[in-house]
Parts: sequence; structure tokens; C-alpha cells
Amino acid sequence: MTTLTTHTIESAPEASKALLEKSVSAYGMLPNLHGVLASSPSLLSAYQTLHELFANSSFDAEELTVVWQGINVEHGCTYCVPAHTGIAHSMKVNPNLTQALRDQQAMPTAKLQALLDMTLIIVRNRGNVTNEELAAFYAAGYGEQQLLEIILGLSQKVISNYTNHIAETPVDDAFKPFAWEKTAK
Repeated sequence: MTTLTTHTIESAPEASKALLEKSVSAYGMLPNLHGVLASSPSLLSAYQTLHELFANSSFDAEELTVVWQGINVEHGCTYCVPAHTGIAHSMKVNPNLTQALRDQQAMPTAKLQALLDMTLIIVRNRGNVTNEELAAFYAAGYGEQQLLEIILGLSQKVISNYTNHIAETPVDDAFKPFAWEKTAK
């Protein structure tokens, strides 16, 4: 069992305190992930910045959820799947979409399926995408900007998913109703 320190604002390194206060202001609580990331002020700052950039990308709430949850489920992150389920609810994303992502089921539209497919291709193939795969993504209505923004979302998720695997970050009370374990597909 590997665990890392989950800091409070008081116990965090000085350079992380203002960043954690920003988290509390944004979420109304201090997410355990942010408490873990606080051991490295640079990593916490990078995570917050990537989150803000991706949340303000060209994707709408459903598309953000598809990218975030597609990656979370693929990586088997038992912290981020519940957290992003709660976040999706707060963003008014259709619960059927969220459940389909959690259960690795088909997306409700061809366009969202194309987004999920490209996200998983990028993750599974480490960025190696064929011309045919790109053509299918573009034919669904996406462009180069969205392709690159998937990589932005993946950058954020690598930080959180990998940290949570190492830290065995406990799910926050607010997200415990959305607990999740990966099942074989």
C-alpha cells in the first residue's frame, strides 16, 4: 500500500497554501487530490492551470465529460471517476451519458462517440493516430483544435489519474455516492 500525504491548507508547503485556498474557493471544499498534489506546489499549479484551460476549451459540458471520463475509466481511476460523475451532475450533463461512460457503453450520438473513440485512440496508442482515424474524427464535425484539446485534457488527467494511483487518494465524501470500480469490458 502506497500512500502520500494529503495536506490541509495548514500543513501544506508555503507555496501551495494559496493554491489550496483557490481550490476551496472553487469547489467549496478541499478535494483530497488537491491535498495530495500540494506536496509539489509546481504540480498543483500545473494541474489547476490545465484544468482551467481545458474547462475553457472549445468543448461543451458533455464533450468535456466524454474526454475526462473516457480517460478516467480507461486509466481505471477510482478517485476521478466518482469525482467527475459529481462534476458532470453539477454541470447538468445528462446522467445517462455519465452512466454510459462509467459502464464503457456506446455514446448517445455519433459525434460524442467519435470524440470518445479519438480520445481512447490517443490514450491507448500514445498519440499515434492513423489518417483514417483522423478522417473519421473530422467527418464527425471536429477539427484540429479539438484534436489538440483532447491532448490538453489528457495532460490534466495524467497528472490526476497517475497521482491517485500512487497515492491511493481517498474519495471525498461529496463523491462517495458515485463510487466506481472498473469492470472487464
